[in-house]
Amino acid sequence: MTARFAIVGSGPSGMYAVDALLKGVPGSRVDVFDRVPTPFGLIRFGVAPDHYKTRNTARQFARTFELDDVRYLGNVEIGRDLSIIELQDNYDAVVLAIGSYHDRGLGIPGEDLAGVYGACAYVGWYNGHPDYRELDPLLDGAGVAVIGIGNVALDVCRILAKTRDEMRGTDISAHALDAIQAAALEQLYMFGRRGPVEGGFTPKELSEVLELERCAVIVDPGQLPDSVEGDLETRIKGVKEKNLALLRQLAAQDKPDKQIKMTVGFYAAPVEILGDRRVEALRMERTRIVDGRAVGSGEFFEVPCCSVVTAIGYQALPPDGVPMNGSVVANQRGHVADNLYVVGWAKRGPTGTIPTNGPDSRDTVEVLIDNLESTGKPGGGAIDKLLAERGVRVVDYAGYKKISAAEIARAPEGHPQEKFTRIDEMLALLDGA
Repeated sequence: MTARFAIVGSGPSGMYAVDALLKGVPGSRVDVFDRVPTPFGLIRFGVAPDHYKTRNTARQFARTFELDDVRYLGNVEIGRDLSIIELQDNYDAVVLAIGSYHDRGLGIPGEDLAGVYGACAYVGWYNGHPDYRELDPLLDGAGVAVIGIGNVALDVCRILAKTRDEMRGTDISAHALDAIQAAALEQLYMFGRRGPVEGGFTPKELSEVLELERCAVIVDPGQLPDSVEGDLETRIKGVKEKNLALLRQLAAQDKPDKQIKMTVGFYAAPVEILGDRRVEALRMERTRIVDGRAVGSGEFFEVPCCSVVTAIGYQALPPDGVPMNGSVVANQRGHVADNLYVVGWAKRGPTGTIPTNGPDSRDTVEVLIDNLESTGKPGGGAIDKLLAERGVRVVDYAGYKKISAAEIARAPEGHPQEKFTRIDEMLALLDGA
């Protein structure tokens, strides 16, 4: 009997799970759901636009969607158009690949002021995610402060710092590029409550700010340790040593008179966002490390800024009825309950790179296959009927390819594509309007 599976989410973790299911359960059929019309999740909306080559990993997933036993059902939101229970009732197993795309708050006074944005929303804005098309972040002052010392924080600062010419060859959305280039930015700040060795960035990301056309990076050499200490796994220690060497290089650079200065500061924690109805400044407290924890020193300083971006982590937000354990879906090696499973960031938290999701998804699928029972559930046929009865406009993979072709055709000179940023525009294109 043919096994039928549902994957909720078409990003890397979901697509790796599809591949593992097809290999592990020959003859199975897999339906992949996504709440927006376009697939590939993090690859399309999370990868920095100037890392366009990284987006090419979507090509391997695109080949999967061309298989007869795999269907794409875009513009279908689980929890709105279908419930988790309905999926569980109609498929032999359901795999949540929903990611962790919801920003964690700072928990400090002033974070509800206009001009405070989570990095997920900010990245979604310049990457053309329909949820954030109207974000229109405040860029009407000289300074922007980013809280966090990981790759996402570096991405935000780098995109704000680059010139229009430096963004050629990228697929940054035109509305965001125009807004950034029109801004009169002079100061970018990136703060971490702990030290440079604890930074979450990678050497590749850090090296990309060494030579920016209109931006000089400022690093205080007094905040850099002489060496990487501690009992660390060899590979991790090697990464941190490369980071430290790059930070020393940045600290030693001559600081040419460039339009923008990017200050990378360590041992500083945000305590309050200041302003009357909107962001005017950020109040920070210097920290020190005690027993591996960053604790306040009682010494404060303020930086003027027109907006604040928080890049301090994400949490999953699953449909109703799915149990949580902190910021992730409660699971045991990917098994949630009954015939429900989870992969990717929603399973383990927002860690690793795109390829990290491969072994993670395969691990969950191993557990799924061990638990699999032949049930004779109807799968996609019954789901198609429910969606039709509810008037849901489903976008299949052929529909996505039409959207993609139109995005390439309308690309500005020097850019590979110009994404549609509104769902109604995508549907109108497919309907010939």
